[in-house]
Amino acid sequence: MKLYLSIFSSLFSLFVFSQDLAILKYKGGGDWYGNPTALPNLINYCNTNLRTKINPKPETVETGSTDIFQYPLLHMTGHGNVFFSDTDAENLRNYLMSGGFLHIDDNYGMQPYITKELKKVFPDKDLVELPNNHPIFNYAFKFPNGLPKIHEHDGKRPQAFGIFNEDRLILLFTYESDLGDGWEDPEVHNDPAEVREKALKMGGNIIKYAFEN
Repeated sequence: MKLYLSIFSSLFSLFVFSQDLAILKYKGGGDWYGNPTALPNLINYCNTNLRTKINPKPETVETGSTDIFQYPLLHMTGHGNVFFSDTDAENLRNYLMSGGFLHIDDNYGMQPYITKELKKVFPDKDLVELPNNHPIFNYAFKFPNGLPKIHEHDGKRPQAFGIFNEDRLILLFTYESDLGDGWEDPEVHNDPAEVREKALKMGGNIIKYAFEN
């Protein structure tokens, strides 16, 4: 009972006052730490252009820790294997159903693993592709064609998938887009300025949407 009260108290203070973000550290051997400059750059962009007041240094939290309840948005990325224990899955489910938001950005090669592991979190829910007119594509910046393509891998179109709790989007999985690469320092991938701008604007939409819904 004390644990539930503690979580409720954390949630109350979180979703009323906090605007900080965290990177999700998961098991399985995948590089959860990939794109180290990405999220700090996105935070700086949002603080400058969207008047957010996010801590410029994102924290790192483990999937099974109650620390995840301190953050309205968790960011997850990587190239390889992902594994959720039963404890991880239950903790993440409770977080998302309580008002949290998870953005998973496939840095390339993550899709088969995360799709399987999400079934542990929500056995009765499926990832569904978001239509181009979903509000997340028009929240602060307009993307009439949906998720932008930032880096090419297999010649596939970019896709945004979601999991919903009733009408609320609680999880966003961005695939074949590689937003995180576009958020990195310019010299990391040598992307044109307009490509990085697209990535940062879409990231701004995700953050603003998660904070306000």
